[in-house]
Amino acid sequence: MSLARVHNFAISLDGYGTGEGQDADHHFGHAGERLHEWMFATRWWQAGGSGGVDNAFVQQHGPGIGAEIMGAGKWGHPGWQDDPDWKGAWGPNPPFHTPTFILTHHTRSSIEMEGGTTYHFLDASPAEALETARKAADGKDVRIGGGATVIRDFLAAGLIDFMHLAVVPIVLGRGVRLWGEELEGVEKDYVVETISAPSGVTHVTFTRKGI
Repeated sequence: MSLARVHNFAISLDGYGTGEGQDADHHFGHAGERLHEWMFATRWWQAGGSGGVDNAFVQQHGPGIGAEIMGAGKWGHPGWQDDPDWKGAWGPNPPFHTPTFILTHHTRSSIEMEGGTTYHFLDASPAEALETARKAADGKDVRIGGGATVIRDFLAAGLIDFMHLAVVPIVLGRGVRLWGEELEGVEKDYVVETISAPSGVTHVTFTRKGI
C-alpha cells in the first residue's frame, strides 16, 4: 500500500504551523514567511542557494508522490467559499503537480490548474480522504500537505507513515498549533530522528515502526 507522507512542514519553537490573523493577503497570518525563509534560501528554490542539509530535505517533497491532501485553510483563507472565482492561494501553476484533495465542508466542482494540479473538494474523514487519494495516486504515495489541523487529525487517526518537520528557531506565541493533547505519546509509534542545519532549523523525522 502507498504511504501517507508529510514533508517540509515548518513549525515554530512553540509548535505553531501558521500564525494568527490569516486572510487573503496574509496566508500564514502574523507569521508571514518567517516559517519558510530557510526553504527560500535553498538551491531547490533559487539558483545559487544553499546546497546543504536544508536543501536535501526540501528535495524529498516531490519524488514518489501521486496525490496530495490539504485543508481548506492551506488552500484558501477565511471566506474563500463566498468567492466562486477563487482558485486557491498557490497561483495558476501550483507546486503540487498531482490530483490535490481539499478537505472542506464547502465543496465545489473540481478545478484544473496548470502543471498537472487538479483541485478536488471533499467533505470526508481523514480515512475516507486517504482512501480516495490513494486511488488517484495510482500506486504512488500520498502527501499530507497541511495545515497543522489536518496533520494533527491524520496523526490522531494513526494514518501518517512518515513525517518531516522543520522546527524553525522563532516563537510565534499564537496561531494554529500542530501538537494537541490527543497526540500525547504519539512518538512511541515512530522512529524519531533529528538533524540540525547551519540555518538554525532542526529537521525532525518520524518514520512509522515496521514500514
